[in-house]
Amino acid sequence: MQHKQAAGSSCANISDPSLDTEPLMAGKSPGLLEAFRQRGLIFQSSPPEPLQQLLEEPATLYCGFDPTADSLHVGSLLPLLTLRRFQEAGHRPLVLIGGGTGLVGDPSFREDERSLQGEDTLRDWSDRLERQLRSLLDFGDHSSGARLVNNLEWSQELRLIPFLREIGKHFPVNAMVRKEAIRQRLEREDTGISFTEFSYMLLQAYDYLELNRRHGCRLQIGGSDQWGNITAGIDLVRRVQRETVHGLTLPLLTRADGGKFGKTAQGNVWLSPERTSPYAFYQFWINSPDQDVYRQLQFFSWMSGEEIAELEKSDSARQGRREAQPLLARELTERVHGTAGLAAARRISEALFSGEVMGLTEAELGQLALDGLPTAQVEQEQISLDQALVETGLAVSPRGELSLSQARRLIRSRSVTVNTRLVEDERTMLGRQSALHGRYHLLRRGKKAFGLLCWPPSP
Repeated sequence: MQHKQAAGSSCANISDPSLDTEPLMAGKSPGLLEAFRQRGLIFQSSPPEPLQQLLEEPATLYCGFDPTADSLHVGSLLPLLTLRRFQEAGHRPLVLIGGGTGLVGDPSFREDERSLQGEDTLRDWSDRLERQLRSLLDFGDHSSGARLVNNLEWSQELRLIPFLREIGKHFPVNAMVRKEAIRQRLEREDTGISFTEFSYMLLQAYDYLELNRRHGCRLQIGGSDQWGNITAGIDLVRRVQRETVHGLTLPLLTRADGGKFGKTAQGNVWLSPERTSPYAFYQFWINSPDQDVYRQLQFFSWMSGEEIAELEKSDSARQGRREAQPLLARELTERVHGTAGLAAARRISEALFSGEVMGLTEAELGQLALDGLPTAQVEQEQISLDQALVETGLAVSPRGELSLSQARRLIRSRSVTVNTRLVEDERTMLGRQSALHGRYHLLRRGKKAFGLLCWPPSP
């Protein structure tokens, strides 16, 4: 998960008014910041002229991610791909894993206290996140090569009294409690906020100070909910190091219908293939709503703004399926899961929706169950088709009820296929002998609803 920050427009910084958000200057030189602005990538920034001057030469910047799970999710892609854009412009990205801050827990916009994980669990999650991150940035040994850092390296060595004397004195409590994320928790009598989570902002700002000292880092980026703590870090570096550093936030990702980006009926869309398979990842982008997909192309693709505008124009004139969703799905699936992951995702998708199920391997059929396809495990040698439709959740009546009578109506109405074969006999029995690879029957109701029958491997 992205290294979250407490935020609030009512308190954009701790005490330095020069850190207030200013609009990026359209019409200045068409450099990196202007390109970001044109793509809608900038939500807030420290004063843009000094930031633009910083980026005229190779600079070091960072973004942090706390190990709150064993995988990043699609919400992490925007800051990661933004780091990649900076890198391709000649700047060096630092990717910070919050091994130390993850032990404390980020209170940002949570209604209750985050459950604290054990050190061994967080160490394992940090290792897994590091492996994912290495596939998304260039970690080569050159001037703009990315570097992974873990704030546990310095936070585990901190001593309480020196930290309070040297760092804590720069954080007025009255300013901290005005931050929206903190204020919301303080107003909840049932939960409140512990001192542990309240101290998170100090540790977050201290990360910026350490990265400035160790690596000359002068820019932090993050999501729009991070602005408050980014400016806290800016102010801390200014006070301690007497140096001007900068911050930039990205817009909050939302869907046009108001839903939360990166969520499906099955939950989060993860970057780990063990949690969200390449096929399910590919399908997530394929199913992007038409009203969202062109904005997503601006954020996530390497197409130019002119190319995206031309694509939207041609899609509007085209009859049938738009081209934007497949383009986005292919680019992001290959970027996250590589060419092999993309090939498998497209092969499974094409097989399901073209009827060529017979060509899927046993492993690919088994993967469908992991992808969230409704699956019924079968122990007996045979099962009736009507019962199979109920077990896989396909026999749903207009009132939302599962029933054998609805299953039989579907069969009689020629709405059911088994392994691409239309079945009209209500008495049909399904067993291992006719199953694909001796284990699987793929059921389909209508054009888009699929279910899978699965027998255990033969002894």
